[in-house]
Amino acid sequence: MSSILNTILWDVDPALFSFLGREVRWYGLLFGLGLFFLGPWIVARIWKKEQLPQNWYDKLFWYVVLGTVLGARLGHCFFYEPLYYLANPVEIFKVWEGGLASHGGTLGIIIAIWIYSRKVSHKPMIWTLDRLAVPVGLVAALIRIGNLMNSEIFGRPTTLPWGFQFMRSPEYLSLNTSLGCHPTAIYEALAYLVVFGVCMWLYWKKDAALHRPGLIVGFFLFGTFIARLIIESVKLVQEPWETDMVQAIGLNQGQLLSIPFIAAGLYLIIRALRRPQEV
Repeated sequence: MSSILNTILWDVDPALFSFLGREVRWYGLLFGLGLFFLGPWIVARIWKKEQLPQNWYDKLFWYVVLGTVLGARLGHCFFYEPLYYLANPVEIFKVWEGGLASHGGTLGIIIAIWIYSRKVSHKPMIWTLDRLAVPVGLVAALIRIGNLMNSEIFGRPTTLPWGFQFMRSPEYLSLNTSLGCHPTAIYEALAYLVVFGVCMWLYWKKDAALHRPGLIVGFFLFGTFIARLIIESVKLVQEPWETDMVQAIGLNQGQLLSIPFIAAGLYLIIRALRRPQEV
């Protein structure tokens, strides 16, 4: 990585090392680190603080993992390429070839927690989501750093000095430009770290999960997806048909999908702040 003509030359190998003839990629490592280690570790600390049943935690882990992976995969398939995957349903199962959508992952987690709340904890969904939302910003930030290491999910060309030339990306090379592109994966990672920091503060310092049910998950949804709404405005579209969509309504698919989550987050924040504090 070096700076040339006010751009940053990004030529990082996405593979960390090879093992038994297969590449171990930064993306997979960071995804796994967040989803299987750091996220569960923070939730385990929450469980210990509140002295909650261990079997609730054990089951929550698998509900979240399955909800995240299935939701993210199905979200990519049906939000961005529905005709292809409906015609080739076997391709849906090829997760190793890439294609995960954060909007689908969020929706998958919500559905998983709805089932978990009915079958396991018998608590309101908001009770679980407030606690689960605390580490998710950190997990999302790690995933976006993984996208950066893959030289993917970047923005349009820019004259700003922090533009990245993604030399390993066929998509960037096809732009045929000497300019760098917005490193939107970094923009998102930074935004999600801010969301993570606020959610940690709300839980550990303000006891919001106890006194203001819905406030933590509401802020998480609002903060995460308002960032997506803004950052998507400088991103390259993921699918060619989105170009016509942007011309028609001024929004791409990622922005359009963010709006319901922003509205839900804002509703939960207002609801939590208007209600008397619980004790």
